[in-house]
Amino acid sequence: MDFIKSRKPDHCVFCKAGANISGEDKDFIVYRGEKCFVILNRYPYATGHIMIIPYRHCKNFEILDDEELSEMMVLAKKFISVLKCAFEPDGFNIGMNLGNVAGAGIADHIHLHVVPRWAGDTNFMPVFAGVKIHPTDLEGAYKAIMQALEATS
Repeated sequence: MDFIKSRKPDHCVFCKAGANISGEDKDFIVYRGEKCFVILNRYPYATGHIMIIPYRHCKNFEILDDEELSEMMVLAKKFISVLKCAFEPDGFNIGMNLGNVAGAGIADHIHLHVVPRWAGDTNFMPVFAGVKIHPTDLEGAYKAIMQALEATS
């Protein structure tokens, strides 16, 4: 909600992050593929919440080419293993919010969410108490993912 209510930049934050090859840790990019990259969500639903984003600026799912779609799924599979190694979650939510009315915070650049989940996690807290609880910050999650990526490669 912080992102949705905030003033939006004039540029696409995903295109800017994808093009910035020198600022991986600043942008929390954890992996670069040929067609897509993997980045930590700055406004996570849960610790380790990543997004898989095509480099190409595209807002319509049906316009993604087969190579982009394939790499998104291959990276989702890879990062489920990485996130299991890093955080030992009990399950995952994987999905896309297509369009503003579907809940997309950044509707103009399609992206796939991979969200680790735990039995008894506190995802209800933002609804009832306006509070988000995460056992680690973005820097800690970034380090844990990078270590798990190395360990699983």
